[in-house]
Amino acid sequence: MKKLSFIRNIGIVAHIDSGKTTLTERVLYYTGVNHKIGEVHHGTTTMDHTKQERERGITITAAATQCEWLGHGISIIDTPGHVDFTVEVSRSLRVLDGLVFLFSAVDGVEPQSETNWRLANEQGLSRIAFVNKMDRTGADFNAVVTDIRQKLNGNAIAIQWPMGAEDQFSGIIDLIHMQAITFHGEMGRERHTSAIPAEWAETATAARAQLIEALCEVDITLLEKYIERKAITPAGIIQALRKACVENRIVPVLCGSAFKNKGVQNLLDSIVDLLPSPADKGNDNSKPLAALVFKVVADRHGKLSYLRIYDGELKPGDTVLNTGSGQTERVSAVYQMHATTKTAMAAAHAGQIVAVSGLKDTKTGHTLCHPQHPVELEAMRFPEPVIAVAIEPKTQSDYVKLGYALARLAEEDPTFIVQTDAELGQTLICGMGELHLDIKIDLLKTDYQVEVNKGMPKVAYKERLQKTVMHREVFRKQNGGSGSFADIYVEIGPGDETAEGLQFVNEISGGNIPKEFIPAVEKGFRNCLSKGKYGYPLQNLKVRLLDGSTHSEDSDALSFELCAREAFRNVLETCQPYLLEPVMAARVIVPEAYTGAVISDLNKRHGIITDLSDKDHLKYIQARVPASRLFGYMTTLRTLTSGRGDFSMHFSDYQKAI
Repeated sequence: MKKLSFIRNIGIVAHIDSGKTTLTERVLYYTGVNHKIGEVHHGTTTMDHTKQERERGITITAAATQCEWLGHGISIIDTPGHVDFTVEVSRSLRVLDGLVFLFSAVDGVEPQSETNWRLANEQGLSRIAFVNKMDRTGADFNAVVTDIRQKLNGNAIAIQWPMGAEDQFSGIIDLIHMQAITFHGEMGRERHTSAIPAEWAETATAARAQLIEALCEVDITLLEKYIERKAITPAGIIQALRKACVENRIVPVLCGSAFKNKGVQNLLDSIVDLLPSPADKGNDNSKPLAALVFKVVADRHGKLSYLRIYDGELKPGDTVLNTGSGQTERVSAVYQMHATTKTAMAAAHAGQIVAVSGLKDTKTGHTLCHPQHPVELEAMRFPEPVIAVAIEPKTQSDYVKLGYALARLAEEDPTFIVQTDAELGQTLICGMGELHLDIKIDLLKTDYQVEVNKGMPKVAYKERLQKTVMHREVFRKQNGGSGSFADIYVEIGPGDETAEGLQFVNEISGGNIPKEFIPAVEKGFRNCLSKGKYGYPLQNLKVRLLDGSTHSEDSDALSFELCAREAFRNVLETCQPYLLEPVMAARVIVPEAYTGAVISDLNKRHGIITDLSDKDHLKYIQARVPASRLFGYMTTLRTLTSGRGDFSMHFSDYQKAI
């Protein structure tokens, strides 16, 4: 068991195609976990292990692994970069202590970089940046550092400087120790240090001065030495960097080329030197067990639950309390994971990320703890799906298999929702984008041997009320014997702009409605949220219960619940509901010659251009476009730009449907 201070739990995050998986493969090679480097373009990587990932050359599911460097145990989660799989990033970030943010030296800050940065801010995660692909045409290290500062508001501080760029990229300058580093031998395994070449001396001196000045702004000890002109040693710089990084006050920036095997070992040094340990986050082995389940997957042997242990110890055979379900469960086995490879563990401790088997009723976001010491960790929140597709099995005999398969897929992925439309007799699968749902349909075929027919994608519309109405509803039924009676006087209308769900305000005074019936009224209105005038869920609803009355014999909770439902149905039309549709923030990158055609097409799709900028003879078009208008857009874009356009999008918000 390693000391907590010798553990690092990190994630590697970036926009798609920035080199995350390529970097992870090098890390596993240099740390001795793998003896051969897998390549994305060959479909031989360790972390992109599913058929769908290898065929598409992208990361779809977050994969966990462990390695050692300089006596430290490093748990790594390699996350997807495509917007449709942001949930894999968000739930991974929930259990990590630090992040390596990857940026392409050519493209800088991209849309998914911004999303990931926002998620990291929400979790308060420390981070270091690695500017990758310094060997590519158009690479510009300083421009990326500026991008991080301006677009992400990150206090980016370069602690390395590249020696050259594009095909002239030869190595890096370590600004802490003021030495040049080049990489030689098999797969760049050997690091050679030397004096900084004369042609880079002036640049390095200026960059180091900027590093010292930036650190003085966040570290009083270093500032005092600087003012008193005392020697500032590399050890002092690292100490100041680590303190500021753990406190999330700076973002140290490194550089290299993972594909060309340059700079990865120095990144590992910085992970150990600068990013926080579980001890920095207050984890404790001596406390009773507290662990968070952040992912559930099904393999051929059953269900695996991935969890982060914050306090205490967990062993095979332990009985744990799930405070989410209120049930106790028995842990069959504890595993250390290397992608899909499991290694059984005799025990797991605070600060570790492991997988366990044997849990039957445990879901993503549940807390596991010692039965005599209940605790509930902060719950995980997931975005709502934005599109839906109707599916049906190709053969009648596969209906049962389809239901089982969909249940397993939904259990694994909180953003994949399965619904049944009773009126149309359809099964709807809902997700974060077309690619997300295409992957699920592919998994049905490859993993569960169920082929389906699918309909056109459907948008997840919502409804919102426009008008507030005062209404009295009297619910009365008499069936010979005892009857049903409820009387409520309510104000029904739209909720606050930023609110979700039901806002219920009880303003009953004097006991006109007994307090035991109030929850039934609230329940009745809450049940009305699922379907508005047009058949879609309500974004929100505000109800003020002002008055009412009861019957001494015929009133009960059910009567008041039914009365609330009737009240809603009777005033729904008067409240003037209207449709809301999901709007996507889209970014389109095209050569200048195609700008006019692309903008014209976006206008036809009711898109609103929010920004237009230039970079390297390309036009960067930012737009807000209704989700319903973007189905199949990539195909259209390729046609308009002769295959030279690029497109990405992420959910923005809901707006009144056009």
